[in-house]
Amino acid sequence: MKKILIIAVMALSFGAYAQIDPVFEKEGDKVKATYFHANGEKSQEGYFVNEKLDGQWKMFNEKGEKIAMGNYDSGVRTGKWLFWEGDVRSEVNFDNNRIASVSKASKKDPVVSNK
Repeated sequence: MKKILIIAVMALSFGAYAQIDPVFEKEGDKVKATYFHANGEKSQEGYFVNEKLDGQWKMFNEKGEKIAMGNYDSGVRTGKWLFWEGDVRSEVNFDNNRIASVSKASKKDPVVSNK
């Protein structure tokens, strides 16, 4: 009985750490990659070209909510990246994989309209 209990506990612990394999799909000269959290929700989605991150990448939390989005150019972060954390949205501008500027806005901040 003790051996059965030990085996059952071990089996459950391995199951708790099971990961979902990423999915790779060839699209012309690009490979679309989709990665998943352990709960099955998408964690990242983007493209590879010549085995380097390229084009738009999106990241998601374990609830499936988008938490980041930006572009890579041959493995280098470039241009405007957006990050969401609660009510705060951060805009980070990258120049050759280095942070060039950062700005933050909250949903509580006033919005200007052109109406």
